[in-house]
Amino acid sequence: QVQLVESGGGLVQPGGSLRLSCAASGIMFSAYYMSWFRQAPGKQRELVAAISSGTSTDYADSVRGRFTISRDNAKNTVYLQMNSLKPEDTAVYYCKATFSYVYWGQGTQVTVSS
Repeated sequence: QVQLVESGGGLVQPGGSLRLSCAASGIMFSAYYMSWFRQAPGKQRELVAAISSGTSTDYADSVRGRFTISRDNAKNTVYLQMNSLKPEDTAVYYCKATFSYVYWGQGTQVTVSS
């Protein structure tokens, strides 16, 4: 059974930081292209950051320089370090695994507000 479990979301003030984690099970994690998406209320889900099996990374323009995606294949986990958070970063953040199949996590809420 494949599972992607996100954690680390919460309420943070503008300018603050959060680190999201996505723990995978039931897949050959090291082979998977891993990415983070987010969806704000009333908006479409959008790509935030992605990392290949070879650790090549890509970022949305809106988060480049503030967010960092990384992976630990020994722990079957992908991370999203989010710094200098802004209110417009408020959304549900989802982890996605892509290889032969596509899997999604259940999402974790991030709220940036004073």
